[in-house]
Amino acid sequence: MFMYKKFRLLSFAFIALFFTGCLNDNRDPQPQFLQSLVTIENPELKKQFFMRRDDDKLLWFAEGYTDYFKPEDGSRYLIYYNILSDKTETGMYDYDVRVTDAMEVLTKGIFNITPETQDSIGNDWTEINSLWIGRNYLNISFYYRGYANDTPHYINLVSDSSKVFTDNKIHLEFRHNANNDDQFYQFAGLASFDISALQVEDADSVMIAVHVSSFDDTLEQIHNVTYKYGNANNNDNTSEEEPNPVLRKTLNSFVQ
Repeated sequence: MFMYKKFRLLSFAFIALFFTGCLNDNRDPQPQFLQSLVTIENPELKKQFFMRRDDDKLLWFAEGYTDYFKPEDGSRYLIYYNILSDKTETGMYDYDVRVTDAMEVLTKGIFNITPETQDSIGNDWTEINSLWIGRNYLNISFYYRGYANDTPHYINLVSDSSKVFTDNKIHLEFRHNANNDDQFYQFAGLASFDISALQVEDADSVMIAVHVSSFDDTLEQIHNVTYKYGNANNNDNTSEEEPNPVLRKTLNSFVQ
């Protein structure tokens, strides 16, 4: 009798495990959450629109975390999303996506500095965490210091024609104006700069050197990157390097 009961218990346990395994095998896979920098294609400011990744993949905003999200055409965003369906076979675009979070990225061109604008550009401390080129944008992840209030800080990528270099590189300066804010706390920022104006005729790439001052202004860091265009594969500009996920929590809205 004891052996019979034991056999029944073992059989029941085996059946339970068998059906549990079947249920696990039949579950839908969990969605993979991704993050990308995108340029908005939304000329009519609609709730649904296209977003172009820096690797030229075109995403359709099928679902979102809010009905009030109507970003401007040409603006740049760091988005968190999962892919709902693959649409590459249509030949029209690549993926339907559901966006779970989105943050607008500071987007500017290159500022040509003059003696009159030198002071307004500032030279306060900032540190480049990483930089990479996606399509025609130089993307810079950086740190800066402030006092966590609503004082705007100004970030610019500067070209200074008064400085002459002989290394066949285009030299730019990453500049920060703290606007007299106390530099007490450290924040993270992300900016995209349109560098298409740097394209040179009869060439398909240029070397860029980005200068940034150290905290005590006695040392200077230089970051080198190659910008490919023209006959070069434009997708070669897109680095595997993406902004650190920590930016999701620390991106500050006071940089301009």
